[in-house]
Amino acid sequence: MRLKDKVAIITGGARGIGEATAKKFVEEGAKVVIADINEKELLETEGFLKELGGDVMSIVVDVTDSASVNNMVEKTVQKYGRLDCIVNNAGITMDSTLLKMTEEQWDKVIDVNLKGVFLCGQAAARVMVNQGSGVILSASSVVGLYGNFGQTNYAATKWGVIGMTKTWAKELGKKGVRANAVAPGFIATPMVAKMPENVVDMMKGKAPLGRLGEPEEIANAYAFLASDEASFITGACLEVTGGVVL
Repeated sequence: MRLKDKVAIITGGARGIGEATAKKFVEEGAKVVIADINEKELLETEGFLKELGGDVMSIVVDVTDSASVNNMVEKTVQKYGRLDCIVNNAGITMDSTLLKMTEEQWDKVIDVNLKGVFLCGQAAARVMVNQGSGVILSASSVVGLYGNFGQTNYAATKWGVIGMTKTWAKELGKKGVRANAVAPGFIATPMVAKMPENVVDMMKGKAPLGRLGEPEEIANAYAFLASDEASFITGACLEVTGGVVL
């Protein structure tokens, strides 16, 4: 077990890539805190993970609110005594072209996807620096690397996550803390499943591997980067995209 007895927080952990990551971390022996704003789905996922034998706690969190984020980290440390990894997975989309995008659409996506990562990373870093070790992992996206039609706000946040990650790697490395990002491509999540079939087929066609990625394939990347196998990797953005270039 690559993550045996490590303590990890996974935001946006109630569904999709977050849920798959929580399951992978449990299988690798970690003690997992799943955090999400959706309490109903959060409790369902907590029950599912506990049935698998996981040492799991769920916490309702609003990643845009510093008090809520600090409470999440404090409860984790109170229960488990430490924090070895945080996966900043929580994120939203509110798509529109540049000429049609509203200020509200811009602000909301920036708030969750960028400010939320900042607040969670900062709160986790305080604990990790004090204990002299830890890993901060954050969700970027292929869209952050190459841009995408109708996603000015989302692309800006996901490129910003890479910038924060590289900065944190420089600031925290000497304190024993690593920071890395993962950039998923088009992944078969519940959100994608609701899209029209022709749009999904288009997504598959853009990838040289000819298919969507699975949430478990992103979870595998997070598990590797959280483990001691990646002990000399920091400031990196790992693309898990099936080779897609938008």
